[in-house]
Amino acid sequence: MSATAIRLRPRRTKGAGLGVLAWLLGLLFFLPIAWMALTSFHSEEDAATNPPSFAAALTLDGYREFFGAGGGASPWPSLINSTVASLASTLFVLVLALPAAYALSIRPVKKWTDVLFFFLSTKMLPVVAGLLPIYLFARNTGLLDNIWLLVILYTSMNLPIAVWMMQSFLAEVPVAIIEAAQIDGAKLPTILTRVVAPIALPGIAATALICFIFSWNELLFARVLTGVVAETAPVFLTGFITSQGLFLAKVCAASLVISLPVLAAGFAAQDKLVQGLSLGAVK
Repeated sequence: MSATAIRLRPRRTKGAGLGVLAWLLGLLFFLPIAWMALTSFHSEEDAATNPPSFAAALTLDGYREFFGAGGGASPWPSLINSTVASLASTLFVLVLALPAAYALSIRPVKKWTDVLFFFLSTKMLPVVAGLLPIYLFARNTGLLDNIWLLVILYTSMNLPIAVWMMQSFLAEVPVAIIEAAQIDGAKLPTILTRVVAPIALPGIAATALICFIFSWNELLFARVLTGVVAETAPVFLTGFITSQGLFLAKVCAASLVISLPVLAAGFAAQDKLVQGLSLGAVK
């Protein structure tokens, strides 16, 4: 056996071991979702058994009750509210974060690292610390139970992390291309939309997906600041925990349905997400 083959064998063994470890970690993270999906297709009696019965009969009763077949509240208003709040706030975040990241990464800004740290430091404030002032402001301005209040809050909450992420993405855009566009007479809006945005599209997609997930999953502000009109999907989900007990099959069905938009968005943008998060990792 040649010396080259002897050197390559440990590397291949190490690579195979890392691959097996990655698969095991992936299955470990996927197991709770699979368990939740399986439980959602069981009856309440079978879902409540301990240990759970994997061979129990499957049924769609949990989904029927979630969508109001049993006379309960319809989830569609809450799902629509979550969709509006998440998409609108994500759009506003991208519109505001792109020029800010452009200024911090491409245009010379003094002490730009201090600016980025200030943006990130705003995420260190505990959310509950700002809950009471925001509630009083919303009550005095008549914005309680208003979906656009959540849009403003989600935009302000996600904007710092979006600027931080997009700054690293836009730093990879060649300055020569921007200077060539300026020589041709392109103004800043044209440069941002037709030059910078197409090049940094994977990073923008990754930022948008993360902001969408953060907005969709937010519960504390939505729980305190909304009532009936602007109730979001996570708040609607908490309504399944009643004084009568916890109906596990129905809760799992509701959780799976509410998680589907996030899972679908992540699956559709997975290539852009991987490209965006790895952008700038290798010079």
